[in-house]
Amino acid sequence: MKIEVLKSKIHRVRVTGAELNYIGSITIDEDLLKASNIIPGEKVQVVNINNGERLETYVIPGKAGSGEITLNGPAARKVQKGDIVIIIAYAWMDAEEAKTFQPTIIFPDEKTNKLK
Repeated sequence: MKIEVLKSKIHRVRVTGAELNYIGSITIDEDLLKASNIIPGEKVQVVNINNGERLETYVIPGKAGSGEITLNGPAARKVQKGDIVIIIAYAWMDAEEAKTFQPTIIFPDEKTNKLK
């Protein structure tokens, strides 16, 4: 049996932009992607702490060291600049493998979105 489990999490980062007139996705600082083991194009869930919204989209890399967290396209309607979000990626794996799997969870500085 395969189950879906937490693979990666970027815990509590500040939204730096919301671009409605864009094809879609979430732009994330490349340093945060590398640290969290999330790859460009990967499906993620974005949970907005400020308003309770949850949405799914895919990742595009932002400039390394920029702290960028921008929701693009229709997702921009679900956030406002300054909102705090959690970004989560899941993976399917064998139930036995999942028992010992260790997800990658990072806790960037909530004000700057930079790695501590």
